Amino acid sequence: MRIAINGMGRIGRLLFRRLINDPAFTLVAVNDIMETENLLYLLKYDSLYGKFQGDISLSDNAIVAGDKKVIVLQHEYPSQLSWKDLDIDIVLECSGKFTNKAGASEHLKAGAKKVLLSTTGSPDIPLMIYGFNHHRLDNTIEIVSPGGCMTNCSTHILYILNSIGIESAQINILHSYTSRQELVDTAHKQFRRGRAAAESIIPVEIDLAQSLERLLPLQDKIAAVSVRVPVTNGAMADFTVQLKEPAAKEEINLLFKKAAENEYKNIIAYSEDPLVSADIKGDTHSCIIDGTLTSVAVKQVKIIAWFDNEYGYTSRIIDWLLYWKKLMS
Repeated sequence: MRIAINGMGRIGRLLFRRLINDPAFTLVAVNDIMETENLLYLLKYDSLYGKFQGDISLSDNAIVAGDKKVIVLQHEYPSQLSWKDLDIDIVLECSGKFTNKAGASEHLKAGAKKVLLSTTGSPDIPLMIYGFNHHRLDNTIEIVSPGGCMTNCSTHILYILNSIGIESAQINILHSYTSRQELVDTAHKQFRRGRAAAESIIPVEIDLAQSLERLLPLQDKIAAVSVRVPVTNGAMADFTVQLKEPAAKEEINLLFKKAAENEYKNIIAYSEDPLVSADIKGDTHSCIIDGTLTSVAVKQVKIIAWFDNEYGYTSRIIDWLLYWKKLMS
């Protein structure tokens, strides 16, 4: 399978690192308007995941990593990209700019066979969460939104709890700061995002509830907020769920433990270790249920789950690529 990445931000660069030596794929090209020397530097050195393992250099208009050569393009719009000439099977749309059907379709017009977003796209793009409804994918579908890291965490948890029955759910995602925030106080259309990310605990607006209501039969029963905290990686998801029936802590934990061992294996995990956010860096799961922090008050249950918002999420992107590869072969 021949892969291209459009947009070399945090997710694009981590996917480069993970795909470059994966024998299941051929990473053919990347596209970003940043200077190529700067891109090389950011691929070679990463503040979270360390130095690139192996040799990596520039050669003409390509990045060479070991014996692999990846073409570097520098175009602003997908319509300018030569995906047909490069025989690209799937474009990973990681720029965050072309997330509606019209924008993502420009990759198809440029010759790519399929497009996989790295976020929750607009409602005109199918929203599919790996491990939940990915089986609905067929070869007639050309563009897929795999949701975001928060959606991938939350969907599974709410689906499992809904086997008991959910009256309502309040979700608070305590999340590391991101590139959509500012290093020092400055103007921003969402005022709080303009405050210095490393100096404050900052509530931000998110569309998680709307995404979950597209996936689950819980319309008007979900509310969500994200609170950005001054760490560079990781997230803790705090769910307060009103159930339809009383439940015990042991019953809830057993439900998640069995799910993690069986149908959700490799997607969710269950732990009774006293975890902190630093412990989940590099974890491949969409969420890690912290059984030590489960609490129940009659019908109200609180679930705490951890996830690496970059490594866990790119793990699901790779699962999608493997799944799509089987369908296309």
